[in-house]
Amino acid sequence: MTHAFDRRLHPVRPDLAARDYEGQADAERFVDGEVFQVSADSLAIRPHARPDCPIDTEALHGEWITVYEQTAEGWAWGQLDTDGYVGWFSSDGLGQVTAATHRVRAMRTYRYPAPDLKFPPRGMLSIGSNVTVVGETETRGLTYAILSDGSAVVAKHLVPLTVFDDDWVSVAEEMLGAPYLWGGRTSVGLDCSALVQLAAQAGGLDIPRDSDMQETDAGHEIPHNDLSKYLRGDLIFWKGHVAIVTGPNTLLHANGFTMTVAYEPLDRAIERIASTEWGNVTRARRLS
Repeated sequence: MTHAFDRRLHPVRPDLAARDYEGQADAERFVDGEVFQVSADSLAIRPHARPDCPIDTEALHGEWITVYEQTAEGWAWGQLDTDGYVGWFSSDGLGQVTAATHRVRAMRTYRYPAPDLKFPPRGMLSIGSNVTVVGETETRGLTYAILSDGSAVVAKHLVPLTVFDDDWVSVAEEMLGAPYLWGGRTSVGLDCSALVQLAAQAGGLDIPRDSDMQETDAGHEIPHNDLSKYLRGDLIFWKGHVAIVTGPNTLLHANGFTMTVAYEPLDRAIERIASTEWGNVTRARRLS
């Protein structure tokens, strides 16, 4: 076979591949995957089955993931349903599949063992996480959503899966000050392309995970040389980086310069980044 497969998007290895690739890829064996749901608050996905290597991305609570291999050491290899990302992750973060009804819209919300904010929380879910609500109850005037595993979250932190924000850029702006984290995909820590992806998804727009994927496949390309022509929500790309235009000569990005999600004057950012290894602007795209 002569096909070149991106390891981030195609579950294909020399020794193992997904059954769907039989006849397209060279592999020692092809297997049918088994679908699980992420039960952890978030689940790091890595290029190798080693805890000391950098993470590529994170799966969020409630997302579905197809597993093609599990090892005796507790690793699993599979593909995230949300954006098709492939990699290694801990088997301990997987659970049985349930049909989600809501997603977290607050930046983050605590998950309690019972509907009472005085209880020590089981964990904390980030924006974009999926949950299955089976009921509601009120404690001291605060309404809680009861989830399928018996835990509870504050109901007003959730929205039905069919509800989206009209201005997805405003969702990104809510993450102002969040720490930069390479490979991170939660409001506790995220990278440049995750900021774009999470905010766009809150607006009902499904786009790829990494900046190079977004640069070729998100929305449609627009001219990038005239700064005065940019509109709110336009994406500006450099080699390995993406930022969101929020207004005239203003962008928002998760970046390694401030190590946070931060605003920056567009012209100054272009000048500053041009002097680094990332170089000049390579492309601009508009999602709508």
